[in-house]
This record gives sequence, structure tokens and C-alpha cells, in this order.
Amino acid sequence: MCGIAGIFDLQQQREPDRELLAAMNQTQFHRGPDEGGLHTEPGVGLAHRRLSIIDLASGQQPMFSADGNLCVSYNGEIYNFKELMQELRSLGYEFRTHCDTEVILYAWQAWGEACVQRFRGMFACGLYDRAARSLFLARDRFGIKPLFYSILADGQLIFGSELKVLKAHPQLPRQLDPRAVEDYFALGYVPEPKTIYRDVYKLCPGHTLLVRQGEPVPQQRQYWDIPFSPVAVADERDLQAELQARLREAVQVRLVSEVPLGAFLSGGVDSSAVVAMMADLQSEPVNTCAIGVDVKQFNETEYAGMVAERYRTNHFQETVSSEDFGLLDELATLYDEPYADSSAIPTYRVCQLARRRVTVALSGDGGDEHFAGYRRYRWHMHEERLRQALPLGLRRPLFGALGRLYPKADWAPRIFRAKTTFQALARNSVQAYLHSVSICSDEQRGALFSDSFKRELQGYSVHSVFDEHAANSPTDNPLSLIQYLDMKTYLVGDILTKVDRASMAHALEVRVPILDHPFTEWVSGLPSNCKLRGQEGKYLLKKSLEPHLPHDVLYRDKMGFGVPLAKWFRGPLRERLRRDLLESGGLAATGMFNQAYLTRLVDEHQSGVRDHSAPLWTLLMFQATVRDDQFVVGG
Repeated sequence: MCGIAGIFDLQQQREPDRELLAAMNQTQFHRGPDEGGLHTEPGVGLAHRRLSIIDLASGQQPMFSADGNLCVSYNGEIYNFKELMQELRSLGYEFRTHCDTEVILYAWQAWGEACVQRFRGMFACGLYDRAARSLFLARDRFGIKPLFYSILADGQLIFGSELKVLKAHPQLPRQLDPRAVEDYFALGYVPEPKTIYRDVYKLCPGHTLLVRQGEPVPQQRQYWDIPFSPVAVADERDLQAELQARLREAVQVRLVSEVPLGAFLSGGVDSSAVVAMMADLQSEPVNTCAIGVDVKQFNETEYAGMVAERYRTNHFQETVSSEDFGLLDELATLYDEPYADSSAIPTYRVCQLARRRVTVALSGDGGDEHFAGYRRYRWHMHEERLRQALPLGLRRPLFGALGRLYPKADWAPRIFRAKTTFQALARNSVQAYLHSVSICSDEQRGALFSDSFKRELQGYSVHSVFDEHAANSPTDNPLSLIQYLDMKTYLVGDILTKVDRASMAHALEVRVPILDHPFTEWVSGLPSNCKLRGQEGKYLLKKSLEPHLPHDVLYRDKMGFGVPLAKWFRGPLRERLRRDLLESGGLAATGMFNQAYLTRLVDEHQSGVRDHSAPLWTLLMFQATVRDDQFVVGG
């Protein structure tokens, strides 16, 4: 894993400031502490920080093609690079190294923009073509590796692996994007392609951007999407066997490494499945890492221990304090823009633990989205049956009124929270799902934002994010549709962002076999009842793993990877919450929020009347980012 950075002149052949590019690159030293590289010439500058994984001796970047025409800075792993090497050799290309970086150069020469369709792995890259005076930016299919870019007022395009790379450039426009704020307070992250800045963008997963000097900057181009094309339905046992074989192969291609390799082991189904496959493929014991929390309801280490014992892994486990809130400010700096998933804290700690033992770790990320593992999928499908039975014109006034009148019961189990159900039934399927995943509902955001900030929004709503993805969905199956929405929003914006920043903060490479794209293409086409059957999510995955994992690991209730926010805000973070949200110099100074509503949220939570821990954490992380980076609001 690495960090990349670059400057490309869209208008002239000005040579970038070498010292400035070096400073931009230095901000991501943590991503690649082994070595750094820098190249500038008229029109372009490319920089790189390297974490050496494969071909330790000769994989330095930026790397040039043999003819000197191409130069690339690349972050990632292309797992089929040896096969591509053979194919390219048959076309006459000669290789000087044994690493995947060189494959990108000649793949571009051979196949142009279509080269990314041949790559199997996770990647983000910037490739300069001297002859064409062009810059090619590309990002892997799921967005496992990040890529940010912006076009400056002087006609230069800058890009980097993290937003902080761009923020190191003094000309970066810092105007806050009100739409990103609306999205953030609904979702807890800023979804692609937006960033918190109006004129800074993320390259979307499965997209490329080709810019040429002297030409207008085009739109991002999509080269892949989750197909959801039905697969041939076989006997269930045959499907189980095929799932096992496909998962095993996806794991196997990710075991190539010249440095110590291991796996995260949370005790959940997905990470346990990956460890089981690794144990079967390796002659040596698997290195596994787990983090526990000293609060039973958040601690899964008992189940991680079951898997570790079964496969006799080299298991490393630590328990962190439930009062580990001291990372709050570090996380704000690490993520660069508002990010509100509190599980970033234990994720940071497990990456820290893993890096003491290994340089590469495999994770189980993506399993819940692929196999319908989230509880919200079950609830959505229950509600969907009611939505299909009654037309929207009847549901909207009936359940809308009930949703407004019924008391809110945050403390109650989901089955007794009729208010949430009524509100969902008053919406169409897509908007109901958005409502179910929102941290702050439409009504809450309406109360939260000031009148002046609402004017800045000009009628924009986060609803357009989900509506746009739904319109582009290759499937209208109710379950597949919400899985697709999650893969386009939550998976990349929350889960993969969390893991990338937490792992790279410790110079740890994380590989994600369940997001292997051939595996994904097959799984997406499985019938819905292979994923969610009755009340059982991950049905086929669990059945296929029964010979490999303990029953208690497979069929226990999902716990999640959380921290006791509600307790923190009534205890050790009580005073900070009031200071940052309510006192002058805190959020009040932005003019973006309704101060009376902020006070109500804090008072109700700290008195125990209501649990507002999720929106309060979202506000606190926003404030932490605002404090570290004085945004320009309005204009």
C-alpha cells in the first residue's frame, strides 16, 4: 500500500513547484514510510510514498515505461499481475521488474482506457502519457483505495490518496459544500463524488478520468458496475460448494506477499470465513488479531477465540477501555472531513495491534452487503411486503399521520418502535431505506439547520443521492436494490473509508477478498432467498461454512463493532459536549445550526430523557473537523 500525489497542468507546460509537491507528498508519509519518490517535468509532477509489499528491491515509483513515454504513481495491489505480464510479453513487452506497477504501464500502452477492466484487485493510480499530454486517473471497482482531485483556479489539476494531500496546496479552494453537510448529517459520511469542499471531488469507485492538456475536463467515466445478473440456479449443495470454492480462490490470490501476513478476526461470520480459508491454504499457522472492549455488549473476543482455537492460529488479542474516547481529535485529523462512524475507534486499535505483528492483513469487509447480513435488511423486507400491498397514495397520508402522532421510543427494541415503521411505510421503497439508515431524519435535519444554512442548500436533499443510484441500479428486486444502494454509499463512504484511513495510519495494508470482483459478480446474481431466508441473513454463506466454523459463530445475533456513546456523553464527555456544541466558539460560531435545537439535544440526552447519542457524536465529529480546518461557509 502506498500514497500517491500529483499536479497536472491543464493549460500550459508549466513545471510544478517541486518543493510544493514534496510537501503534499509528505502529508501522507504514514501511508508509505519505506521510501518516497518524486518526478517533475514541464506540465506534470508525480509523487509517491511506498509501503513495500512485493518486489521490495525494484518497485520504486514514480515508474517509467522502457521508452520513457509513460510515468505512473500507483497505490494498490493487482492480484492477477503475473497473468497480465505473460499476456503482455506475448504482445512484445519486456519487463524490468517483478511488480504489478510495471504491468499498469504496458497495459495502458496495449489497451488504453480499457486496461482497468483487466485488473483484478484494489488500486488508485495517476498515469502521465507524454506523447498524448494526458493524465489518466483510475480507481478500483469498489473504491477500496481512495483518490481525491481538484481543479485549481490557475488551470492545474491536483490529486492525492487523501484529502490532506490536496489541503497542503495553498491554492486549494476551501469553500464548504452545503450539500455535503446535508449528506453528512443524514449518513455520517460524505458520499462520492462529493467532499466537504465544493470544488474538491472523489473519483467514484469503478470510474476513470482522462484529462488532456488544452481540452475541457470531461465527466468521470464508469467502467464497471455490480451486475446482479441471475446465475444458473443449481442444487443448494452445489451452490454451497461453489461458494466455498470461489471464496477460497478469492482468498488464495490475496496471500502473495514478501512481508508478514495475517488477518483480522472479529468473531463474526465474515472474518471467521476468511481465516478458515487461509488456514486451509497455508502450511504455517495464520496470524490473527482481535480487539475486545471491556463492556460485554460490545465484546466479540469470545467468538474470535473459538475460531482461533479451532484453527490453531497465532492469535493476538487486546482489550481496550470503553473510555477510549481520547482518539476523537486524532480521528478528525486522520479522516480530513467529517466522519461519524464511532467504530472507527476500535478499528484504529485493531489496525494498531495488527501492525505490531504483520504488514498485510485480510479482512471480512463486504460480507454484510453481499449476503444481506444487516438486520435492517430483514426489517426493510417486512415493510416492503406492506408497501406492495397498499398503494403509496393511501400509505402516505395514513402512515404519515400515524408517524407524526406516535411517540418516539429510542429505548425500545425495533419491533416496538412503531413510529419508525409508520414513517417508513409512508415512503416509497428507496426513501424508506434512506430513512432507516439516516442518523438524523429529514425532520431532525430540518430542526437542526439554521434558516440561513437552509437557504444555502437551495432545496437540495440527501434524497437525491439515493434516487440517483436507484435510477442507475441494474436490478429492481427489492432486496438486491437496497444491497446495491449500500454498496454505492455505505460500503465505500463509511466501511472502506474507515478501514483505509485506520490501516494506513499504521502503514498496514488491508486486503478484502469478499470484494473480489469475480466473486461479487457471481454472488450478486444469486437468488435473494440464498441471501436472506426468513429471518436468517447470509443464509447460503452460513450453510456453506457449517463444516468450517462453530455453530455459535455462525448463528448468533450480530453484535457490531461499537463503543458506549450514550454513556460517554453523560459521563466523561459531558463537559466537552456542552463546550463544543453550545458555547461561543463552538458550532454556534458557524451560523449553520439552530442553537435552541442543539441545546435541546444535549439537555435531553444528558438528563436521560432521550438517547441522542448518534446525532450528538455526528455533531461532535463535525465540530472537531471545523476546529482543525476553518471552513469558508457561504459565498
